[in-house]
Amino acid sequence: MDAFAAIAERRILEAMERGDFDDLPGKGKPIEFEDDSFVPEDMRMALKICRNAGCLPPELEMRQEIVRLGDLVRTLADGAEKDQRIKELNLKLLRFNIAAKRPLNLDLFPEYEDRALARLTARK
Repeated sequence: MDAFAAIAERRILEAMERGDFDDLPGKGKPIEFEDDSFVPEDMRMALKICRNAGCLPPELEMRQEIVRLGDLVRTLADGAEKDQRIKELNLKLLRFNIAAKRPLNLDLFPEYEDRALARLTARK
């Protein structure tokens, strides 16, 4: 063992004896490992810093807004406000799918699947 490792080990043992580690958050709980295997290696530290700061990538923030707006629409009674929120939700869905560069996946939003299919079949 080199000198630095020996010093570090001794200081850790002294801190344990003093009880410096007794009040750490998460003591006695399993460690939650984050799966960063899908993140490029050079981006992992930046993602961890953003995650710890409570920041989300724009596409995840938009996804959360879509889910919240969809929940709100389901609770509203029929009327002008619900129609306005549905238009807002549709616009956010469109922007989300354009940003993701993929077609709209109605499986993510089953409440719109029937309505969209009804409109498409009505035009034939």
